[in-house]
Amino acid sequence: MTGTGPRSGRRAGVGVLLGCLLTLAPAACTGGSGGTAPPGEGGQAAEGPIVVASGLDVTGSGSVRQQLIEEWNRAHTGSKDRQAKLVELPGGADQQRSQLLGALQSGSARYDVVNLDITWIPEFAEAGLISPLPAGTGAATDDGSDFFPQVHATTVWKDRSYARPFNTDVGLLYYRPDLLKEADMEEDKLPTEQWTWDQLYSAVKTLGLDPVRRDERAGWTTQLKQYEGLTVNTVEAFADAGVRLTDREGRYSSSAGQLKKGLDTLLDRVDRGRVQPGALSSDETASLTDFVEGRAVFLRHWPYAYGALGGLMAPDRYAVNRLPGEAVLGGQNLAVTADSPRAEDARALVTFLTSRESERCLLDAGFAATRASAYEPSASRCWPSVAAALRPAGDAPKRAGAEEDVPKGQDQEAVDAYLRTLEDALTEAVQRPRTPYYGAFTQALQSHVYALLADETPDTDQAATALDRELRDVFAGR
Repeated sequence: MTGTGPRSGRRAGVGVLLGCLLTLAPAACTGGSGGTAPPGEGGQAAEGPIVVASGLDVTGSGSVRQQLIEEWNRAHTGSKDRQAKLVELPGGADQQRSQLLGALQSGSARYDVVNLDITWIPEFAEAGLISPLPAGTGAATDDGSDFFPQVHATTVWKDRSYARPFNTDVGLLYYRPDLLKEADMEEDKLPTEQWTWDQLYSAVKTLGLDPVRRDERAGWTTQLKQYEGLTVNTVEAFADAGVRLTDREGRYSSSAGQLKKGLDTLLDRVDRGRVQPGALSSDETASLTDFVEGRAVFLRHWPYAYGALGGLMAPDRYAVNRLPGEAVLGGQNLAVTADSPRAEDARALVTFLTSRESERCLLDAGFAATRASAYEPSASRCWPSVAAALRPAGDAPKRAGAEEDVPKGQDQEAVDAYLRTLEDALTEAVQRPRTPYYGAFTQALQSHVYALLADETPDTDQAATALDRELRDVFAGR
């Protein structure tokens, strides 16, 4: 790559990240952790609330998870010992995983239910930290029959289901119709549900974009900082190239040659897509900021960004479609901890939190619901008290300026089209590797891929050989 491409700007440094336009997560709630409570003795139920540990709510919707917990509590006002309490863990996904592993392994915190990233289920199940669900509570039951099959599959390890799908996620393509219109983009070059990456590259070429600095407009942007966002983007590129890293049992099934194909595909997205030079230091907040402020025409992001954009931009300045090619599945599942003294009550709470009504609440708040029925016109309505307490998704982060200047989001026709797009994307989403060694895998992948992207003269042959060697050890547990 020549010195005028995006990576030369990175080599010199992209400068200090702009101040966050969005505050996508509320302050962490750190109460509720104490000594491990012993199981009830003498047939007596364990005392105290059912404690749910979860990451932060990124929707900015008034904490729908907390509102669902309060709805459960209202339904059990006459039973003190069936009350529930939400504990939100601070930090990113990697930090939350470490906190939960440490707490459950040491018994230093009494959690009855844990909200786990879908990639952690095999690790927590293999370590005996969460309990398999009793027979008759899986996707085949009447209660679970409308979970998206591939979403429910994230709860399963070694043919046993260990959790219930809570909220899901999938990569989407956001774009700026106003910027395309300014450039007199022809109608046949605008994004459609069948768009390919080659069509995105063609659109970027037509726009004449070739940014070197972060303050210049780029073709697209995404999350290439060295964290889980980089893993997601890499796995999506690998999937588009036909690269599958593991089989369904979590055994490594790729090769150096296959990895090179995947890495070349990722570099194409960076180079031919004229990625925003700041993408190598961008997470979800930074990439969304660049998109809002016009430094990228296209954006790869998660569903909650749709609601956030409604509070930040006029409706005619943003639109969304399916991501070209493969899109990776994200989300969280609710599991009951192996040593919970409240297992029966905890399972009842999990069933409530993943009910049809609760899933609709999650969708209304900006999360992607895990049940296909939530997207139907005849869907169960959100619990009335929860619906009344929620702000429209994305309403919390505001633009600078007067309150009355904040946009009100898309009209109902556009929202309905978005929900159809989201449902279709979830139906065909791909998973990241299913393995108890996911933590080691994602760290290894991020390290090698980030070094490759930061290199002015990247050598995908060399990078693929080194990555193949390390992944063979990682997936073997060495």
